[in-house]
Amino acid sequence: MNDSKCQIIREEVLPGIFAAQARPEDKMAVNSLMVQAAAWLQSKGSKQWHELLAGEDRHGVAEAVDRGDVFIFKQGDALAGMVILQQHASAWDRALWGNEGHESAVYLHRLCIDRAFAGRQLGSAILNWAVNGIRFPHKDRIRLDCIASVPALNRLYSGAGFESRGSAPDAPFNLYEKPVPSEA
Repeated sequence: MNDSKCQIIREEVLPGIFAAQARPEDKMAVNSLMVQAAAWLQSKGSKQWHELLAGEDRHGVAEAVDRGDVFIFKQGDALAGMVILQQHASAWDRALWGNEGHESAVYLHRLCIDRAFAGRQLGSAILNWAVNGIRFPHKDRIRLDCIASVPALNRLYSGAGFESRGSAPDAPFNLYEKPVPSEA
């Protein structure tokens, strides 16, 4: 399953909510969570992640689970959230970021929270955990992108200490990056 070595150094992200690497048996729950998030976004007038509602997953989450790139956050048996942390830049990442810095970066995608856990700052806690709660060998930064026209997303990432790296060339996305503590 996992060709990417990582070390979870802090399992609890919020009181009672714990991080784990997703396993093949988690694929259906992870997909359901992403579809729920897409439906919620659509109800708010956003087309973000709309392809999930048509059964299309541009991020290949099932394959990402198999690679060990998906992390889930659970309270008991309830799936509270998920995130993809890719150790290798995808074609999407390379198109947005250009040719620099890929070897030392982890790419954060598809952060989503079950609506039953909304309002608990779980998204911010997951971002903090991605920087401080897990280690990837030879990686010194986390990169992410978000739609430039969604102020709440941009505030979430900048509020979590991710620094703006400008906008993607020829695409309506803002780029953010944050260093991770070095492997001591």
